[in-house]
Amino acid sequence: MKRPSLLAAISEPVRAGGEYTTSIALMPLRAILPSGDGHPVLVLPGLAASDRSTAPMRRVLGRLGYEVTGWGLGRNLGPTPAVVDGLPDLLRATRARHGRSVSLVGWSLGGIYARYLARQHPELVRNVVTLGTPVRAAVERASNAQALYQALRPIHADHGVVLDEGAPLGMPATAVHTRTDGIVHWQTCLIEDSPTTENLRVTGSHTGLGFNPAAIYIVADRLAQRPGAWAPFTPPVAYRRIITHVPGEP
Repeated sequence: MKRPSLLAAISEPVRAGGEYTTSIALMPLRAILPSGDGHPVLVLPGLAASDRSTAPMRRVLGRLGYEVTGWGLGRNLGPTPAVVDGLPDLLRATRARHGRSVSLVGWSLGGIYARYLARQHPELVRNVVTLGTPVRAAVERASNAQALYQALRPIHADHGVVLDEGAPLGMPATAVHTRTDGIVHWQTCLIEDSPTTENLRVTGSHTGLGFNPAAIYIVADRLAQRPGAWAPFTPPVAYRRIITHVPGEP
């Protein structure tokens, strides 16, 4: 498994810009998104990003009726002590403040955090959705972000967040990826198949997943499911050519 091509990586900003423009143009169509039930949602950013990157998605989810919170830990420089210690505290505080289990939406590295939190604190987590999140160790040789991650290693905690190879969690989990990801190889984002997991493919870039219209539709649809009533995602007719179910690896 090789890292995405240099051309794919270089074109990421341009492609992401197109996705952002498209999301604005399609704003009136957000009325078709399912309404939320008011439960709390934490949205976690990717490597080198901050809450600013997830603001468009959080605005959409807030308007749908969710109690949405960013992570509030500044720029994501990897699993620093502040992150490893701060995220469980944030999850517990969110659960206590709203009195309901929390859904986690993680973009790229943020999704690794989301899965780690869900595995460590399953009693606090309702649902997990990841966007372009590598879960397999193969990403160490199949990522164009690995050099940056390695450069930041000196400030990372000695223990804490680890990859889980996509093993099923104790709650529903949806992994969204794009085959034209210019940052991580898409196959490293696949989670194992189980009765409550699914891998969904959309068209787009890695850095545009947070405002990709198809990805936002998936997030809204998955969060709207009632506890205990999980069912695989069924794309509406208009999305069936751009959202695809992909089998996970065993």
